[in-house]
Amino acid sequence: MHERHFAFLDESSKKEIRRAVLKAVAIPGYQVPFASRELPIARGWGTGGLQITLSLVGKDDIIKVIDQGSDESVNAVSLRNLIQETTDVASTIHTTEATLIQTRHRVPEQPLKEGQILILQVPLPEPLRNVEPSEYKTKKLHAEADYSGAWLKLFEDIMCYGQAATGADHPVFVNDRYVMAPTPIPRFDNPKLDHNPALMLFGAGREKKIYAVPPYTKVVSLAFDDYPFQRERFVGKKCRLTGLENVYLDELIDEATGEVYYQTNDSSYLLEFLNRDEGAGTV
Repeated sequence: MHERHFAFLDESSKKEIRRAVLKAVAIPGYQVPFASRELPIARGWGTGGLQITLSLVGKDDIIKVIDQGSDESVNAVSLRNLIQETTDVASTIHTTEATLIQTRHRVPEQPLKEGQILILQVPLPEPLRNVEPSEYKTKKLHAEADYSGAWLKLFEDIMCYGQAATGADHPVFVNDRYVMAPTPIPRFDNPKLDHNPALMLFGAGREKKIYAVPPYTKVVSLAFDDYPFQRERFVGKKCRLTGLENVYLDELIDEATGEVYYQTNDSSYLLEFLNRDEGAGTV
């Protein structure tokens, strides 16, 4: 009879992944190779983040899974179901209640706190890949802290477009040592990585890499002094449902009227805000 393992992975696999995580935490921003396992989902759909989650989750943990700001997207629901079916742990949509938060493309709007672990799914962990296709050479560049290619790419963007052309995954400098890909989070979320009280882990299953930003670590987005880093700006725009302005907004179109409107991208933050207002109105 087939043995059913807690959290799907066998214990040897989980130990190997935990060792990679410990090394990643000890060397912030450094990409640690690991033996990425096969999972019942396709590579590219979050296997790296899922393997970290399955290796760290315990029976007392509370999980939250996000996909592009939503707890109810197909990817988020599928991953959450797999975690729960193999662990029986509790889940939540509330950021403040979760101990493990697995996410794709967003850092929650609700500030994280000490003791929480944010696990990000990573499609392409190498920030120098668009300037150097060779894995051997990128490893050498990281070892020598030679990031002239990343700076040159940023300079070319400014010369061509007047600003950085990175819509997402804008590279960051971690702990004054390694340039790191923060995954395709919007530039709006980059400042949330700096001195965050939560542990942030990054898993790339397809590329077989794990890296980390420990709590309260310095993280600075790459930028020139005369062209400072800028987040996405939503000047003059606000969430149609809540009126919130200092959040990441989705641009949507009303199918009935054709009107363009904006809505808070983080669905759980949006619901919490609406419920809080509704509760205040009924007192």
